[in-house]
Amino acid sequence: MRTADFDYFLPPDLIAQEALPCRDMSRMMVLLPHKGLLEHSSIRDIERWLRNGDVIVANNSKVIPARIFGKKEGSGGKVELLLIEEKNEVWEAFCHLSGKPKIGMAIIFDEGKWIGKIVDDLGGGKIRIFFQGWGSFSDFISKNGYVPLPPYIKRKNLRPAVSSEDRCCYQTVYAKHEGSIAAPTAGLHFTEEIIDRIKEKGIVWCEVTLHVGPGTFKPVTSDNIEDHQMESERYTIDTNTADELNNALQAQKRILTVGSTTVRVLESVATRYGRIIATSDRTSLFITPGYKFRIVDALLTNFHMPKSTLIIMLSAFAGRDNVMRAYEEAVRERYRFLSFGDAMFVY
Repeated sequence: MRTADFDYFLPPDLIAQEALPCRDMSRMMVLLPHKGLLEHSSIRDIERWLRNGDVIVANNSKVIPARIFGKKEGSGGKVELLLIEEKNEVWEAFCHLSGKPKIGMAIIFDEGKWIGKIVDDLGGGKIRIFFQGWGSFSDFISKNGYVPLPPYIKRKNLRPAVSSEDRCCYQTVYAKHEGSIAAPTAGLHFTEEIIDRIKEKGIVWCEVTLHVGPGTFKPVTSDNIEDHQMESERYTIDTNTADELNNALQAQKRILTVGSTTVRVLESVATRYGRIIATSDRTSLFITPGYKFRIVDALLTNFHMPKSTLIIMLSAFAGRDNVMRAYEEAVRERYRFLSFGDAMFVY
């Protein structure tokens, strides 16, 4: 299929720039593609669409303050890094600086308390960098790092107060395991009160971990979606979640996923093993129309960018025409789009 088939007009003023004052204030469009129905609701009413015995699966990865700023040793030129993933004490990162990154280049952080040395230029703005400094690296980025907000969320000045607010808002209330450089944003709508009410209704809540990296938000630049290559991302399913899901499958209970990252974890494991098992691995699964879903019965998600892997995956689940009609309706009704935006529940 052509990438252009998943394009639509997104008015810039519908891109949410701030989180709502309360997480559960978000609107929620409900799409029932098999019945051709579309309704307008809200996150606060999500229990209306749930059934006793349902299993909800959410991604509990925690966003790290992965955006850090430094200076070139010697010239003092500004350097901005977006940390991606650490492997064997060396970090892969996107690097923005004047000129081209050079192997051996030293970058000064935190007034000299930390130094990074570029050990490899991977091309495409990516480098591998080794850090040395005082104390733990976790404490260093906690003190000096900024929330890696998507580029469509604009911040004129990066001040500590702004960063502190974003650290809270751009994190789910159930985040546990550090490693993501973007939030699993469908989960931002949940409050602890909503989760408690869901559990009281007899609905099982369980979690997986997928550390969101460039693979999730990398733009589709090819003319045909089949030519797009997803970058792999790390995931973990523990024994408790695997058992809950296999019990639900055996009892023919609905499995509802919070966000596209959760879908990709469950479908990756089911595709590889034929069932859900406790495991840690990587996935580069790109779900496109024609894919046969093995696990997921319903999906809570946000409104996504045109021509993104996310809207393509949603189209695989709900049907392209249904999704495009729903997005046209969302624009007409002035829903809030993207990371800090409103939600869509599809089943």
